[in-house]
Amino acid sequence: MPRERDYYEILGIPRDADQKTIKDAYHRLAMQWHPDRNKSPEAESRFKEIAKAYAILSKPDKRAQYDAHGFEGVAHFSDEDLFRNVDLGSIFGDLGFGFGPGGSSIFDRFFGDGIRQQQPRGLDLRINLELPLKRIAEGGKEDIFYNRPVTCNACNGFGTASGKPPANCHTCNGSGHQIKTHKESERKGQTISFQQIVNCPDCHGRGTVIEARCRECGGDGQIAKEEKLRLHIPAGIEDGMTLRVPGHGMPGGTAAEPGDLHVVIYSAPDPRFQRRGADLWRAETVQIVDAVLGTKLLVPTLDGNLEVKLPAGTQHNEILRLRGKGLPRFEKKGNGDINLRIQIQIPDKLSWRERKLYKELRELRH
Repeated sequence: MPRERDYYEILGIPRDADQKTIKDAYHRLAMQWHPDRNKSPEAESRFKEIAKAYAILSKPDKRAQYDAHGFEGVAHFSDEDLFRNVDLGSIFGDLGFGFGPGGSSIFDRFFGDGIRQQQPRGLDLRINLELPLKRIAEGGKEDIFYNRPVTCNACNGFGTASGKPPANCHTCNGSGHQIKTHKESERKGQTISFQQIVNCPDCHGRGTVIEARCRECGGDGQIAKEEKLRLHIPAGIEDGMTLRVPGHGMPGGTAAEPGDLHVVIYSAPDPRFQRRGADLWRAETVQIVDAVLGTKLLVPTLDGNLEVKLPAGTQHNEILRLRGKGLPRFEKKGNGDINLRIQIQIPDKLSWRERKLYKELRELRH
């Protein structure tokens, strides 16, 4: 298989090219390789390659995914997704190729046939996955289990007992609809009527009728199945980030590709910490005498307890920062911090001796 060329390489532009540079490069190469002008055998394949590169790099969201993840980042887009809202018409309007407004004829000519032949792709499926902070810090492989409908193997997704495609509906001849004609009025020898297109009452718009249903799925063509997947969790992955697993979403139409599975990662609640990006925050309560004189605290971290020195004279709500003890910074070097917010506890009940000592202390301070 020939390797797929980098889209910036195809257009001959640097990776930091602005939109005008991208458009100009595409215009020049399209002039050179359009099959109506260039009669070499490779012209059409080169033109389609150039058009695809432009469709991705001209859209900031698709370009960002390609820059971050390469070909894998845009692999889930169909040709229809890539070329939706791409203004080919204005680019080709002055080339003399006779294409219609909006570039629709260009799209149909070079990409449309394959799309028209595709069955409807299955819907994407989304699940939420909560992981402990320790697991997010380490990253690595994680097994998940979830339920989704899949194509019934007994009937190949047709819903029939035979496993073959269902017969066309005899009432509508497979069209899925009927046309009803109504006479509205007659005037001066003219008959005025109107037609109404309605779903076929026998096949309910499907165009086919299942006479004997599959015993496994009851004619639905799908069955529920528990799936196990092993995901790679990037160390330090941020809350709300999504991992996409192609082909593990909802099934599509007969012989169509399933949708994708989107796994949204969240940090599981941890009584010790609150997460803010790569930093972890914790409220640490100390006695007033320890805040005044200083002490040593035993503080939990993701790697076990750590002895921390509390300086004398620490104030209420002061922050002690344990550098590098937080989570890994996602796709960056280093770790975040653990931040200790000091909460000074004021005693609400005093013994007579404690009260006496506090009074003596107040006299000394004044």
